[in-house]
Amino acid sequence: MSFLLAVCFIFGIGPPEAVKACDRPNDAGKCILLSWKLSPDDAGLKSYDIVRTDAFGKDTVVGSVPSGIGSFTDESVRDNVRYTYRVVARQDSLRAESVASGIAVSRAQWFNKARVNVLVALVIFSFLVFYFIRHARAGRKLFIRRIAGLDAVEEAVGRATEMGRPILYVPGLAGISQISTIAALNILSEVAKKTAKYGTDLLVPNRDPIVYTVALEMVKEAYTEVGRPDMFKKENVFFVSDNQFAYAAAVDGMMVREKPATNFFMGMFWAESLILAETGAATGAVQIAGTDSVHQLPFFITACDHTLIGEELYAASAYLSRDPLLLGSLKGQDWGKVVILAVLVAGSILLVLSGIKGLSFLHVIYSFFNIS
Repeated sequence: MSFLLAVCFIFGIGPPEAVKACDRPNDAGKCILLSWKLSPDDAGLKSYDIVRTDAFGKDTVVGSVPSGIGSFTDESVRDNVRYTYRVVARQDSLRAESVASGIAVSRAQWFNKARVNVLVALVIFSFLVFYFIRHARAGRKLFIRRIAGLDAVEEAVGRATEMGRPILYVPGLAGISQISTIAALNILSEVAKKTAKYGTDLLVPNRDPIVYTVALEMVKEAYTEVGRPDMFKKENVFFVSDNQFAYAAAVDGMMVREKPATNFFMGMFWAESLILAETGAATGAVQIAGTDSVHQLPFFITACDHTLIGEELYAASAYLSRDPLLLGSLKGQDWGKVVILAVLVAGSILLVLSGIKGLSFLHVIYSFFNIS
């Protein structure tokens, strides 16, 4: 190494060559890729400095890389501006500058060609959803497997009506941005229709102020939809507290005092799940729970009569309402999963076959699905 340094000092250092600059493909713009052939004296260099020249002739050092590296990504450019680049080899006070690159312009691409597989999957999924929605609206019966917890809703509401006791509905403790909360509110709407039909009180305590507002409107709309707006009691849908365990304590106290005949726990829950479920079980209420929280499912399964597991929570609103739009969407999603599973199986088989001599073309087909 010391010999190379001595040679560089006496004879100078060779500059990098063949500097190329181009827009990075398939991106959102504001990026230019650089590459160059390393200096013949690369082993004795300290670094390569990248000098950018804009359309006005202003030079800017935009970065540097250690010796041995022949590429750089400039992410500080502006779109639709012409740039040229020079690469300067540096070793202490010695410098060797390359010839300027060609003009490069950064632009945003409207379509990422590396994601053609996503486009194909989106088209297939959309076709399946619209296909089944059309069939549902045409009156064709779409099969949905039986979910015991949802079949018990009608019986649970009827039981509360016969006993003259209210129904308690807890729409989870998460905010409105959680998909499980949205699913819980959809189920609440269907339960509210049944309570309005039978004239049963429905209590809906809320932890989140926004969820409270949405729940209030959904219950009110449900009562109006079945023709019983006079039965709606605004005070039965209320905000309790945004503190996790203060909310749990308040709901537990409500269970002990009011002794609801049926408790619904739908949505996202955390450490308070077993506290709520145990208290409800101690009062003798029929309990139906549903959550996509893997950690809380064991507690609900243990302490509740019926539990909706994972995606059963999302399917509940379609299952209860039998609305063609919801049913078609649900069936489309199910068949979309079948297609994904088929692609995974086919891709795995093609990956094995691609290693066999003479079948390398299968690897191209497999790569299209982008499965690894």
